Amino acid sequence: MPVKKQDKTEVVIITGVSGAGKTQAIRSFEDMGYFCIDNLPPTLIPKVAELVFLPGSRVKRIALVIDVRGGELFDAVWDTLRELKAKQIDYKILFLDASDETVIKRFKETRRRHPLTEDGDIMLGIKRERELLTSLRESADLIIDTTDTPAYMLKDKIRTEFMVENPRTAMNVSVVSFGYKYGLPMDADLVVDVRFLPNPHYIEKLKNLTGEDKKVRQFVLDRPVTKDFLKRLETFLKFLMPHYVKEGKTHITIALGCTGGNHRSVVLANEIKNFLKETGYNVVLRHRDIGRELASEEQD
Repeated sequence: MPVKKQDKTEVVIITGVSGAGKTQAIRSFEDMGYFCIDNLPPTLIPKVAELVFLPGSRVKRIALVIDVRGGELFDAVWDTLRELKAKQIDYKILFLDASDETVIKRFKETRRRHPLTEDGDIMLGIKRERELLTSLRESADLIIDTTDTPAYMLKDKIRTEFMVENPRTAMNVSVVSFGYKYGLPMDADLVVDVRFLPNPHYIEKLKNLTGEDKKVRQFVLDRPVTKDFLKRLETFLKFLMPHYVKEGKTHITIALGCTGGNHRSVVLANEIKNFLKETGYNVVLRHRDIGRELASEEQD
């Protein structure tokens, strides 16, 4: 039964000669948010590809590596591709290639055995593999020769060809509020100190509330210095984030800290989360220390 077609290709089949960079390629797809499987038997590809179309499925994009490591199972690749077409599942084939000299050098450097040779003759294995892959190479939608291509350039080429329509959706952003008295978040890429803002902790009626409370939020955001600061911070992030995306960064953690992580940082983290979401980024919000100071005071 045909599955419901989508507007954009979401299934990528990665193949090519051994030693040409398929492992690096699938890591690049994983960084872009693809669900990835290495060395998948071709006969299972249609079943895995259908995950994209299942109602409520969180799997939206799939990248699969198939190669001669599958042995006799690799021979089923053409039946598999015909089945995908019959089910109206769009796919692209990415073929990775490299010169014989480069492949030999890489195998010697890693001290791995070529999958099609048992006597140590790497050149013979390469020749056999090229014969098996000839038709698949001719059918590929994109061929990348990695002979003189460093890993970062391969990643750039893949991102250029397969990046989602909105590059921002390939960037996952974590926004974290924290208290300096409990230490910096270890995974923070950007740290913003908001301790210069007026502190609700010293207002008796606000002290035991948190930045999630409307009264605290209003106290912090109504201050002219906060309004000015937020405007400048949002302008900074608006400039900075696209450059991170362009450089291939797929995750960034922005940490905003105040003294206890209970008031100011919580309010500002909520604001930055909303700003980034409205700008089109995938954002996860975490208040690391919220309520921690209050709980400590209650125990005392």
